[in-house]
Amino acid sequence: DSEIDARLEKIGTEEALALRGQAGVANARLAYAAYEEVFVGGAEFEVLKADGALVQRPLWASTGVKNPGYSDTLYVTELVGPNTVNTMPEKTMDAVADHGVVTGDTLTGTAGPSQEMFDKLEAVGIDLTDVFIVLENEGVDKFEKSWQELLEATQGQLDEKK
Repeated sequence: DSEIDARLEKIGTEEALALRGQAGVANARLAYAAYEEVFVGGAEFEVLKADGALVQRPLWASTGVKNPGYSDTLYVTELVGPNTVNTMPEKTMDAVADHGVVTGDTLTGTAGPSQEMFDKLEAVGIDLTDVFIVLENEGVDKFEKSWQELLEATQGQLDEKK
């Protein structure tokens, strides 16, 4: 949401601003629909399953909310579905325990409205391909930095033992 919200604010129209805070959930819901196509009755996976393959479950990672204007349980209560995993920061877990309302499956059957949200984003001028490239590059950079820090810490500990 952060990347798309910033772009929507730059566009600044009433129509664009009304779409803030919805892209993240819509994106996850489309990912869940893709998961269902493959793993829930997908013919190709059924062949693999017969040979012992296990279902890969969708993982919603680090589902804390960055924008304080949004519900602090947004990426938990809106991403509930069968066979999913949600890793959340402690602050988010505490919020869900305190005031989160889980109403059941909020993923199954949501692909249509989620695609409509993406269509609206494109209609107001959001270049989704560019958004995905930016986010992917930022994610890779963060993982590379974490990996480098791990290597340096490990090497430091090995050097201390010499």
